[in-house]
Amino acid sequence: MRAFVVAMECEAEQVRPFLGEGDVLVVSGIGKVNAAAAAQKAIDGGADEILNCGLVGGLDPAMSVGDVFEVSQAVEYDFDLAVLNGTGLGVHDERDTPYFDCAVKGVYPVRILASGDRFTNDLKDVEDASLLSASLRDMEGAAIAHVCERSGMKCRMLKVVSDVHGKGTMTGQYLQNRESTLARLRASIPAWL
Repeated sequence: MRAFVVAMECEAEQVRPFLGEGDVLVVSGIGKVNAAAAAQKAIDGGADEILNCGLVGGLDPAMSVGDVFEVSQAVEYDFDLAVLNGTGLGVHDERDTPYFDCAVKGVYPVRILASGDRFTNDLKDVEDASLLSASLRDMEGAAIAHVCERSGMKCRMLKVVSDVHGKGTMTGQYLQNRESTLARLRASIPAWL
């Protein structure tokens, strides 16, 4: 069974037309804890693949609103234990890399996703995500990938850029572009499935 884990109801509306027999859709709510709990619920419910799709911020000024990407790796840019144990940004105690791998179908360009529990225009967040080679930013993906790795579960992600750093406020762009990028998400899902 495939389980779609999405953050918001507006994203779930884009997924519903593509649910197959036996598929489930879990709307997690925004943020890493919500996303992790929803992914684990789906896994405990019998999912054999977790699919996450939604809107993201773009960190590369060459990106455009509406660009579509698959995620090859996800990282928590706001996780930092360096002062305690000297690990690098995003590296959890039990790991030697900050990256959680995701499967890709290869129908869209591939990027690294940074997740944190902030929707912000703060330049430090952009710099931290960029230090980790991430060019996409959201508030859920890395938590989903983390849960999937711990459970040995396949995870795939599809993201549509709703706002681009350096082209106005991220929040303002998101609000302005939300409807058009949700439509772009819906149009992009069939090829990805």
